[in-house]
Amino acid sequence: MSTRPRISTRISAISESATLAVDAKAKAMKAAGRPVIGFGAGEPDFPTPGYIVEAAVEGARDPKNHKYTPAGGLPELKQAIADKTRRDSGFAVEASQVLVTNGGKQAVYEAFATLLDPGDEVLAVAPYWTTYPEAIKLAGGVQVDVVTDESTGYLASVEQLEAARTERTKVLLFVSPSNPTGAVYSREQVEAIGRWATEHGLWVVTDEIYEHLVYGGAEFTSIAHYVPADHVVILNGVAKTYAMTGWRVGWLIGPKDVVKAATNLQSHATSNVSNVAQVAALAAVKGDLTAVAEMREAFDRRRQTMVRMLNEIPGVFCPEPKGAFYAYPSVKGVLGKEIRGRRPQTSAELAELILEEAEVAVVPGEAFGTPGYFRLSYALGDQDLAEGVGRIAKLLSEAV
Repeated sequence: MSTRPRISTRISAISESATLAVDAKAKAMKAAGRPVIGFGAGEPDFPTPGYIVEAAVEGARDPKNHKYTPAGGLPELKQAIADKTRRDSGFAVEASQVLVTNGGKQAVYEAFATLLDPGDEVLAVAPYWTTYPEAIKLAGGVQVDVVTDESTGYLASVEQLEAARTERTKVLLFVSPSNPTGAVYSREQVEAIGRWATEHGLWVVTDEIYEHLVYGGAEFTSIAHYVPADHVVILNGVAKTYAMTGWRVGWLIGPKDVVKAATNLQSHATSNVSNVAQVAALAAVKGDLTAVAEMREAFDRRRQTMVRMLNEIPGVFCPEPKGAFYAYPSVKGVLGKEIRGRRPQTSAELAELILEEAEVAVVPGEAFGTPGYFRLSYALGDQDLAEGVGRIAKLLSEAV
């Protein structure tokens, strides 16, 4: 019998998405009759706007959408994404610089697979989204963490980035607004980081999927304005802005040679994105932002409620998130204390205790590279939000 492993070393090293795992467990408990409230998944609770759904219905009726289309995306959608990018961030690109992908995750993977050779280093600000490390590893890259904390609002400085840079550094991964922290860099900070990356000849991969979800006077600024156009790759999609997580349409924007290479990869991996989903995305990016503004208003209200309630809990501190729809409180002041006969020493253990005793699902900071924290999404109804944080507060008030 063969002694070779059944699963390749490369794939065995991939971890399950922690956020999706927490969400799945919460849903399973809820299906079993337990009144679980889940703060795990980063998914708007709103339905996709009706005009987008209607466009998809019409698209499904059109026989031309029943056939293969170009692997890189429908030409009209690529042009609309280029137009939308100019409209929303002021960054001018051509349709030939756009690759339409099966959701933002495929764009992330293909960007790193296209740019990295084995051993190339990627600077990533921690806390970071759970998918980045896996995509970088699969591409043969080495992630180098630049760790931030609540004292700076989870913002990295040029000095921190420079301290982490080595001769092997090829890419800076830049995310603003941030998942999981909600941190948003000011225009001045974005410019300084962009000019630093340019000075050292680095590629910048910038994830801009939360560009429209900023609050309280914060402003989204694309770092693409401050680095050479031939050294920047923009990742984006319709999932968060238009409440279209299940439609699976994202995109990658970059220099033509990078986009061509990534398109070649996609042509063998998946071929074209679902045509019906692409037609829906076309309606989304060509439409106005009225529905987005309505969702943002609700997120802003929930953001303020969540931060206020979290900061009222002894041992918990939550900086005010300026974007996305996540809060990232420190729970280090609770760790090691006794709660219902247990003394959780890590945020993962505390999250497990909260799920079991308060029936509330949160994602521990271990999933994002910084133990001692929780990520809570406020993309859920106001009543569930208040009830869920209230349950956490009641349980943690027992800590001694």
